[in-house]
Amino acid sequence: PKPIQQTMPLSITSTAFTANGTISARFTCDGKNISPELIFANIPKGTQSLALTLEDPDVPRTVRADGMWNHWVVWNMPPTTTRLGEGATPPGILGKGTNGKASYLGPCPPDREHRYFFTLYALDATLSLSHGATKEELLKALAPHLIEKVTLIGLYNRN
Repeated sequence: PKPIQQTMPLSITSTAFTANGTISARFTCDGKNISPELIFANIPKGTQSLALTLEDPDVPRTVRADGMWNHWVVWNMPPTTTRLGEGATPPGILGKGTNGKASYLGPCPPDREHRYFFTLYALDATLSLSHGATKEELLKALAPHLIEKVTLIGLYNRN
């Protein structure tokens, strides 16, 4: 019998922190506020573009009613992208974070340890969203094109 073709799931890792590990201060508002290196692997066949979001769902409701802060929104990265270097501008279109800027914003929790979700999306199309679109607009646009997604969670607490 023929061996079954084993496909590995899409993955996102970082050289800066382990899954559910602490994000180094240099990647936060307490340090250089630059993005950590991210490694993408096992990008599925048929992927036409990649998207990436970084969100903090642990924001005090007194700060944001929905408890969510969007730190990074990127789409239309080429499917050949396997690495985003430390502090690098991703090869794609940048959307607006909660602070209104189209750039990376490092973790900066006001009260306690927060979780930071780096989510990578493999899509079967490139998206016709304009620069500066929000995460909500991105998620709506990518929904019908999603092949696979994966999340890497990092933790940060300002001591």
